[in-house]
Amino acid sequence: MILVTAATEFEMNALMGHAGMLENRCQRLVTGVGLARTAQNVTRFLCESKCSIDAVLNFGVGGAYFQAEKTVNQPQLLDVCVAERELFGDLGVCMGNEIEYLSESLVGPIVFDLKNDLYNRCTQVLNRAEIPYRGGTFISVNSVTGLRARGDMLQRKWNGLCENMEGAAVAQVCSMFSLNFFELRCISNMVEDRNPVAWRLQEACEKVAITIKKIVEEIS
Repeated sequence: MILVTAATEFEMNALMGHAGMLENRCQRLVTGVGLARTAQNVTRFLCESKCSIDAVLNFGVGGAYFQAEKTVNQPQLLDVCVAERELFGDLGVCMGNEIEYLSESLVGPIVFDLKNDLYNRCTQVLNRAEIPYRGGTFISVNSVTGLRARGDMLQRKWNGLCENMEGAAVAQVCSMFSLNFFELRCISNMVEDRNPVAWRLQEACEKVAITIKKIVEEIS
């Protein structure tokens, strides 16, 4: 059985509006916003579930970083993005315009490689359905980036593609439970000086919901 997770009811409700016959093909969990609540709620679900969970799919909206190199991989609003790796982006000491990351001996791994068998199966579905997507590094943060300068710093440090607040927590829990994990997000905003007027939140929710539904239908 697949567990499908999203941070908010807003995102999950978008999926349920398109779910159709998915009721018996996956379990669903609204994790809550942020790394701590996500880790707690996913762990609790996996420990208490009466179903055997084989894989976890996380979906939602995200913010796109401006790429340091002007490449073809620059995400735009409403682009679908797939995580090739996830990481904790601000687990360290804030030093003005830089972050001094804590050692792995203190906090454990902060980077998670997601290019596994589940990644291959899910991206094959996207390719067959001719759904365009961008792959790259997702960066999870405790506080959403509200300044372009901070976003540029994180992007340069990690070659980041997309920012979010939950993905690394799900990746960490899945690693602990030896579960394959796949993450898919649709770009609702750019990581710039905060400008909610330009966000495309509802449209991004709808697009990512339709996309994750297609994946669940094909792999479950």
